Amino acid sequence: MRVFAVVIIAVLFFAACGGNADYSPKPRGYFRIELPKKEYQEYVSNYPFTFQYPKYAVIEKDTQTRVAPNLISMTHLLNMQFRQLNGTLHLSYETITSKKMFNELVEDAHKLAFKNSIKATDIDQGDIHVPAHNVYGIYYTIGGNSASSVQFFLTDSVKNYMRGALYFNTEPRLDSIQPVLNFVKQDINVMIGSFKWKK
Repeated sequence: MRVFAVVIIAVLFFAACGGNADYSPKPRGYFRIELPKKEYQEYVSNYPFTFQYPKYAVIEKDTQTRVAPNLISMTHLLNMQFRQLNGTLHLSYETITSKKMFNELVEDAHKLAFKNSIKATDIDQGDIHVPAHNVYGIYYTIGGNSASSVQFFLTDSVKNYMRGALYFNTEPRLDSIQPVLNFVKQDINVMIGSFKWKK
């Protein structure tokens, strides 16, 4: 009886190991992200600009000093926090006092965007041109696993300058953040389209 049981177990074991199906591990999965509802509100402050931004975001003053070597230090810093999506749009504003300063600010924006070129697969530049609101600038779309995927600057070319850079508080992996990045980019586009300098 014992031998019979061992034979049955051996047959079942070999039957379970049989088959020609190739084994492949499941791809790594990511948590499902619940994206918030698209609703906007107006940002109003003592700064000389207004814009629409999403209701799920919070804008607060930046308390840290961020100075890149050989670049102009920005004196007015804001963070648009996307806490639910673990991201931040860093905004910096400066009053233009000379043509030289304006050229340096534009060059700084270019240098900071192309600083991501080590990890970027591509960097596209697009002109921002909204004459009805006196808003001009450049929008940088940075592809690949770079730390920042979106950067831009806005100016009236005379007195006001604002720069923005989007970062997610996670290791940059484009395949995992792409849905969130696309969602936030829509909100940044709404912000830029509604941006106005105060008179």
